[in-house]
Order: sequence, then C-alpha cells, then structure tokens
Amino acid sequence: MSVKSVFALVVAAVIAVLLYGSVFLVYPHEQAVVTQFGRIERAVREPGLYFKTPFIQSVEYLDKRARYLEQSEREVIDSGKKRLLIDSFARYRITDPIIFKRQAKFLSNFESQLNGFMEASLRDVVAEFTFKDIVRDRRDELVELIRKSVDEKTQRLGVALVDYRIRRADLPKENSEAVYRQMQTERQQEANGIRADGEKLSQQIRSVADRNATVIIANAKRDAEIQRGVGDALRNNIFAEAYGKNPDFFEFYRSMKAYETSLANGDTRMVLSPDSEFFHYFNDAGKSPAPLLPKAEEAPEAEAAPSADDAAASSVTTQETAVSN
Repeated sequence: MSVKSVFALVVAAVIAVLLYGSVFLVYPHEQAVVTQFGRIERAVREPGLYFKTPFIQSVEYLDKRARYLEQSEREVIDSGKKRLLIDSFARYRITDPIIFKRQAKFLSNFESQLNGFMEASLRDVVAEFTFKDIVRDRRDELVELIRKSVDEKTQRLGVALVDYRIRRADLPKENSEAVYRQMQTERQQEANGIRADGEKLSQQIRSVADRNATVIIANAKRDAEIQRGVGDALRNNIFAEAYGKNPDFFEFYRSMKAYETSLANGDTRMVLSPDSEFFHYFNDAGKSPAPLLPKAEEAPEAEAAPSADDAAASSVTTQETAVSN
C-alpha cells in the first residue's frame, strides 16, 4: 500500500471521527442540553439531527415523558391530633431542561428534593383537615392542595407536577379500634336523631288524622240524628193518618203492641184485675173495645185527623201506660 493510500485512509478516519463527534440525534421522547466545559450552551426540545462542536461540547439527554415517583409511608398528624399513616405517589415532567440542569443538575438530586417537597406539603395540608375529611369527605380537595403546593416548588426547578395521589390513609393499629368505636357511636346518635324526628312527624300526622276522624264521626252522627228525626216525623204522620181513618182499629193495634211488649218474656208476672181495661180484648172478644187511655174529650165524627205531634204524644203515653200496668 502506498503512502498516499495510507494518508487517505487516515484523513477519512479523522473526518469520520469529527463527523461522529459533531452530530447528535434527539428522539421524540427526549430533549437534550448542550454544554461546553460545564457551561450550558443551549437546549434542544424538538426531535431531529443536530450538530455540535466535537470534543468541546457534550450532550446530555433528558426524558420528556412523565416520570413516576413513589413516596414511602409517612406518619402525619391531622387537625384532631390523630396520627395517620399515609403513602402517596407523584408524576412529574421536565418542562425547562436548562433551569433543571442549573438548579437540580442530576435527576437523582431532583427526586430527593421532590420527596422532601411532598412530605412537607403533606404535613402542612393534613394538619388542617380532620380524619373524616381525609378519608371520605374532602379527600379530593386535600390532594389538590398538596399538588398545587408541590407544583409551586418544582416550577422553580424547571419541572411541572403532573399528578399527585394518596394511595392509602389509615390509622395505626393501636388507634383503629378506638376511632371505629367513636365513629360507631356518632352514627348511632345520628340514627337516634333521625328516628326521633320520624316519631315526632308520625305523632303530628296521627293527631291530625284523629282530629279529622272525630270531625267526620261527629258530622255523621249529626246527619244520622237529622235523618232519624225526619223518619220519626214521617212515622208519626203515618200513625196520625191511620188513627184518623179508623180509630177503633188503631186502638186495637196499640193494645196488641202493649200485650206483645208486656208479655214478651216467658217469666213475666203481672198482678191485675181480670176486668181491668188492659184485658178488655180478652174479656169482650168481638165487641168494640173501649180505649185503653182516657181521652180529654170525645172527638166528633166529622173531626179531622190529629196532627203528627198529637199522634206521637199519644203513642208515647200509651206505651208508658202499658208498661206501668
């Protein structure tokens, strides 16, 4: 091989090395920081092929994707002075590689600082919430406050906190039973209050229903008495008309009713004279009977039929006489 050939090969190798040292490739999920003797020159955020000064400038790659950091279990104290065990995790993304390299320098340093930010914010925010707020009522609000607090600190390092979540929040084993008993007592008191309110409402509804029922029954009795009075008046009118048409038959009918009433029971005992007016129809069967009750004056043959009130009074007087006899 000639000298020229060797020289050409050497020159080609030098050119290849220079080209290799002056070209770098950035992938879509990466971003790069170009430094020269430790001083940051520029940042490359878009994917593609780029050039740098060989052997003088160097390139450091940083991930553009969201990274995951898990925080181990921490013991914190809530507003009620209860001890809680909370473990959480966060997802972050490097948004400004130049600031990140100037402030944090390395990813391990940043994650150590982020862990401290998360713990400090967790303690500060949890101290303002109760155990029920953390576990059930205001957990989303708690998580958002912690996320904003940590994000404000990481922005100064060129990092955005994408997400923060509490995986588990629980009491230490020695405190769990006491808290559960307290929660059970509170639920029982709340249930008793609801039952008392229901009983009070039930009594109010029942009293209204009883009052309405009393009014309805009273109105029904009043209407019944009115109808009974109308019926009695009609009955008296019918008796009066019958008495006016055939007084003898009416007297006979009243005497039969008196017999039926007085001798209804088989053990009835009566001490009367055999020729008394009460047994008139037994002694003088077939004859025209004399009236059982004396009349104030004899009515003329053409006299009109007595009124309904007179007939009713006559009926009551006849019944009283029959019972006394």
